[in-house]
Amino acid sequence: MSENGAAGAGEAAKNPQLQMKILGQFVRDLSFENVMAQKGISGEVQPDVNVQVNLDAKKRPAENQYEVATKLTISSKAKDGGEQLFLLELDYAGIFMITGVSDDQLHPFLLIECPRMMFPFLRRIVSDVTRDGGYPPLNLENIDFLQIYRSELARRQAAQGAEAPAKGDA
Repeated sequence: MSENGAAGAGEAAKNPQLQMKILGQFVRDLSFENVMAQKGISGEVQPDVNVQVNLDAKKRPAENQYEVATKLTISSKAKDGGEQLFLLELDYAGIFMITGVSDDQLHPFLLIECPRMMFPFLRRIVSDVTRDGGYPPLNLENIDFLQIYRSELARRQAAQGAEAPAKGDA
């Protein structure tokens, strides 16, 4: 029995258990431009909403701490004439303490799991700001952070592939 216990402890030392703690979340920047109200446009308008998502992560000076930011740009235009209704820009960040993640898995973990943990709070802010701006609350659909990560990797690989022949021709 003690042999299995010792083997289990050795295995745990090789593969430390994943731990993630959210130490804090905050709005770094928020801008809501209510273009429709500024221009004095009124009446029923069918909106066409476009959401852009950018992610960023960086190491903090403290050990095992990282700052992860989700930047949203939400543009709403009228379906009929294309007039701008509103523009919402939100830079929302979280500070995470993460242990037990291997170096090769840390980058995807920071850009997939951390934004996923912050998303409900970010969604609430967007809903409140659009409601308080005079529009129906905008309830964002779930964002597939894994797909965003994979798309960005594919884009970077394609960009590197396009640069390689250009360097070889010179």
